[in-house]
Amino acid sequence: MGLHVALYQPEIPPNTGNIARTCLGTGTSLHLIHPLGFKIDDKTLRRAGLDYWKHVDVHEHESFEALHSSWPNAEFYYIENYGTSYLTDVDFNRPDRDIFLVLGKETTGIPHELLVGKEDRCLRIHMNDQIRSLNLSNACAIAIYEVLRQQGFPNLK
Repeated sequence: MGLHVALYQPEIPPNTGNIARTCLGTGTSLHLIHPLGFKIDDKTLRRAGLDYWKHVDVHEHESFEALHSSWPNAEFYYIENYGTSYLTDVDFNRPDRDIFLVLGKETTGIPHELLVGKEDRCLRIHMNDQIRSLNLSNACAIAIYEVLRQQGFPNLK
């Protein structure tokens, strides 16, 4: 059982590289849902992930549906600015389940039609109304650390 981050069609290599580095540092698996807006061997992706990329637990999925079918017993949460609840409202202390935090592409997020019937799993991050959204890698780090905080930072110093 563990924590997973899934990026739906990420577009900006440095964001994915930064997220990969955070995943490695926290023991979080990274899942990339195709199509990607870059190649995995992109220099800017590797630069942001530094020399850590080869150690990251990365999984690739051809579609949103393929991710879900690969992990049928996992709990999925979707970090979106149109979420109906806040990230901090959810009890993530679930050692018996894999938890997935799914974040959408930088320009458009996760399409609403993919979240039909999952609205209660769409979560917001607290922020004021001066911006539309946070940077993807920042939002991801906030979400990862909230889950880990609730779990008592397992296996972290």
